[in-house]
Amino acid sequence: MLSPLAFLGAFLFLGKLEQPALIMARTGSSAILSCRARTKVSYIHWYRHQEGKAVQRLLIVALYRSYVQTDSILKGDKVTAKRGTDGSSCNLLLLKLEKSDEGVYYCAAWEGHSPTLFGPGTLLRVTDKSPDEDTSPKPTIFLPSVAERKLHKAGTYLCLLEDFFPDVIKIDWKEKNGRAILKSQQGNTMKTKDTYMKYTWLTVSEESMGKEHKCVIRHEKNKGGVDQEILFPSINTVSLQPRSSEMYNVTHPPINKSLPFKTTGETNRWLLLDPLQLQLVNTSAYCTYLLLLVKSMVYTVITAICLLGRAALCDNGKSS
Repeated sequence: MLSPLAFLGAFLFLGKLEQPALIMARTGSSAILSCRARTKVSYIHWYRHQEGKAVQRLLIVALYRSYVQTDSILKGDKVTAKRGTDGSSCNLLLLKLEKSDEGVYYCAAWEGHSPTLFGPGTLLRVTDKSPDEDTSPKPTIFLPSVAERKLHKAGTYLCLLEDFFPDVIKIDWKEKNGRAILKSQQGNTMKTKDTYMKYTWLTVSEESMGKEHKCVIRHEKNKGGVDQEILFPSINTVSLQPRSSEMYNVTHPPINKSLPFKTTGETNRWLLLDPLQLQLVNTSAYCTYLLLLVKSMVYTVITAICLLGRAALCDNGKSS
């Protein structure tokens, strides 16, 4: 979420104030948001930005004498702050959390006539989910079709990530043993009930079809805090595999069946489509859309004829 304060912080020495990127807390509990300056400052201001609303200042903390002045936005039993013993940090404490408390919380500081410093902001998410619930991204992969490889001399890997929470996620594509981040595409993060989903894809040129690639997923709820690495087989290898449209569980694969790919991360589900199945789905969707469009046009024409006929009948009645 980018707000005016985020752009302002980037312009005014962003990074001199340190804040955690994300804090998750349960409904009814409390959350502590920290802010640390690299040098000593006299005052730290706390602001909140919620989507669709103006930025609001919550309170001011005087670090040199442990004084807190609360604005009228939130009551004293809802928000407070405490300075750190080092004289350059403070914690914002939010109490009795509700869903309406979600937003990005920024700290800001200045010293004398120096420019105002803004932190990068902390995204607060309030949830009813248990901390032990597995809400890490669950990947499903789609491999390139034969038609794409023949027509475009390229292949597209697609990775669908489902059932994750919170919505903050970072996805990169790399060659199997490479460090460079490859140019890829990503869809929007979409909410599905109380979790989120997102898809990403990588188009591989003909020169790189013999290489294996991986999708690297960074998410707060990944097991052990380790990035998931979804390994994709080389497109040339995929061309030699028999067609299949079966779904496999990595930890319990079907007897006498070997998976045509492997994973180096925590993956619960894998899906390998028939090479022409994805193309068939796209064609079917296009035909359905075209049929609905024609039906709508016919309905519009019939309605217009009826209305014009009624108007003409009324005019004839008046003339007589």
